[in-house]
Amino acid sequence: MFTRAALIVPALTGKDPAAIINELSQVLHHEGCIPEVLAFYHSALNQELLSGSSLGSGVVVPHARLSGLKSIHLAVGRAPEPLSWGPKGAPKADLVFLLAVPATDAAAYLHVLASLARLGQQPDRLEAIRRAPDAEAILAVLEQVSVRQ
Repeated sequence: MFTRAALIVPALTGKDPAAIINELSQVLHHEGCIPEVLAFYHSALNQELLSGSSLGSGVVVPHARLSGLKSIHLAVGRAPEPLSWGPKGAPKADLVFLLAVPATDAAAYLHVLASLARLGQQPDRLEAIRRAPDAEAILAVLEQVSVRQ
């Protein structure tokens, strides 16, 4: 698993993609997953602006690739209300999965992304994440999602 309870924010405070990417970037940095928050934040935000990360069903997966990372890390955030994410008319999102990806590990990144895409097609699990009372309960749901290594 590429996440843990300390990387899960059950009630995001940000009200737009930039603020939420910043909030989750800070969590990744605080937990020692990324060495420099500003470089990661800018990379993730630029990537999001270039190609939106919406998977539908209220799920978005912004990401950034950084050299120097040894493994993938996943910060998860849940917004209290669905918010606009992407261009006007794009689906709203309330579940944000921010990936920190080693620059040289494309295969693992694609496996994690495919797993999150499958999660986006499982309404029962998404609803369980949305109803989970805390980070540990969200983690318990995520641990049921298999990721090919």
